[in-house]
Amino acid sequence: MSLEPEEIARLDRDAVVLLDQRLLPGQRVERRLADWQAVADAIRTMVVRGAPAIGVAAAYGVALAARAGRGELDAACAGLVEARPTAVNLPWAVGLMAEAAAGCPDAELAGRLEQAARRLHLDEVERCRAIGEHGAPLLPRGARVLTHCNAGALATAGYGTALGVVRAAHERDPGLSVWVDETRPLLQGARLTAWELGQDGIPATLLADSMAGWLMAQGRVDAVITGADRIAANGDAANKIGTYALSVLAHAHDVPFYVAAPSSTIDSALATGTEIPIEHRAAGEVAGEAAPEGTAVYNPAFDVTPAGNITAIVTEHGVHRPPYRFG
Repeated sequence: MSLEPEEIARLDRDAVVLLDQRLLPGQRVERRLADWQAVADAIRTMVVRGAPAIGVAAAYGVALAARAGRGELDAACAGLVEARPTAVNLPWAVGLMAEAAAGCPDAELAGRLEQAARRLHLDEVERCRAIGEHGAPLLPRGARVLTHCNAGALATAGYGTALGVVRAAHERDPGLSVWVDETRPLLQGARLTAWELGQDGIPATLLADSMAGWLMAQGRVDAVITGADRIAANGDAANKIGTYALSVLAHAHDVPFYVAAPSSTIDSALATGTEIPIEHRAAGEVAGEAAPEGTAVYNPAFDVTPAGNITAIVTEHGVHRPPYRFG
């Protein structure tokens, strides 16, 4: 695998250290974040991104805050969950850290929270490896797999969900290849997924997002697999903007559409995807330098794929088929 988990996120003696994903693939730069506020800003500005990875980063941020005492820890728990709204892994991870702190003697607080954060990170990586093992048999030999955004090691702080399935399948079948959507407007597919696959020697071809339907019409896609940022109890799944359109195209062309995500991404408190909060980001991400000054911009970062468009959801517990009932 191209990256070890601690190269993506770790807790050092005096800082949370994150690989700056905004600069990949051109530069590999680590950011040393000296307080939880800097961690929150790194999540907000997408130094770290991907639902499991931002949960891991937040856990490390809470552990860092615990070194300054319980008051700072409480402030970190409240502040970090506000950094981004869509991925449920963020409040989930912070909640686990708060549980670890409850009833802990102050003298033991920093050590216990550091252990809890490292354990959470390791557990997420292991969940991804299990997802890969469960999902790999879904892909036929020689499969041409289409993916969207980045759901690899970078997005999960180790191994990956959608790319975890691809990695596990490729180990068994080197004939597998990947179509990589560029994933506008921030090009996570072009910058991150293509780079990860290249590092692992997995054949990959980059395409503009608008080309995916034509590939399916030509019979050149055997499966679509994506990650998710939040999955409702009925199986509706939020993922990077553009995923919903792919699910519609896949349904129209009778192409299996799979979602791979750890159980930490399931929000059983939400009955359907209509309740999932959708983050809207800055206009400049879309307008760039190409649009005329003052052009109105609509920039939701995520959309919701209805459960009816999803062939199966793969978690560390196995392959789930409709009707989905996560509770």
